[in-house]
Amino acid sequence: MPSYEDDLSRFEEHNTQVLGISVDSIPSHEAWQRSVGGITYPLCSDFYPHGEVATKYGVLRDEGMSERALFIIDKEGVVRFIDVHPIGEQPDNDELFDVLKTING
Repeated sequence: MPSYEDDLSRFEEHNTQVLGISVDSIPSHEAWQRSVGGITYPLCSDFYPHGEVATKYGVLRDEGMSERALFIIDKEGVVRFIDVHPIGEQPDNDELFDVLKTING
């Protein structure tokens, strides 16, 4: 997620709002973002009711954690891109910029 912070201006060029969400609590989010030097985009907590958003998007694991997943949702609320990948991996941001170019024309 710090890589999104590093590329925030590029996301903004695509008229894109970066948003982080996890099933962790708000105090956990605050501690984590401090540990990585700060995050300026919104971090949302799906803590209570636990995993409600993750469940709706189909990415809540049985053990109560969410998958590592990326969603690009257009201005009409249509999910245009989904990427679920192993916890230790994340796609290169350039892949996301390619998808955004396609969506935005």
